[in-house]
Amino acid sequence: MACHGHHAGELITTALRRALLARQPAAGLIVHSDRGGQYIGQAYKKLLADAGAQWSQSRKAECLDNAQAESLWSRFKTEELAARPQPYFADLADARASVATYFDYYNYERRHSALGYQTPQVFYIQQLKNASLNCPA
Repeated sequence: MACHGHHAGELITTALRRALLARQPAAGLIVHSDRGGQYIGQAYKKLLADAGAQWSQSRKAECLDNAQAESLWSRFKTEELAARPQPYFADLADARASVATYFDYYNYERRHSALGYQTPQVFYIQQLKNASLNCPA
């Protein structure tokens, strides 16, 4: 179930729009991606520009530039897909629900050793608190 061209661009743009609305980040946010064609579309770049975000892209053949995303997808494959029989998804709706459910688990429940055995959400909130404490009045 590959996602190519126009549809991939729409999915990425929709995901970015939702993330920006949910988090409402301050200008200067750096949004990093791999070198996929879906990340170079004009709609995607306009969303970034309108949000005051900086676009960052991995260097060619340097998967470590995108290590966090690579780790997330690796975990998705080993923790979610490995438990499912092939074909992994009944349809697109099933795939979307599976990814959304896993990402919620990954961010809000799964503890990460690299984050001191905190969830990414707890770590993120702690970083926001630390940043506000270190910000001069």
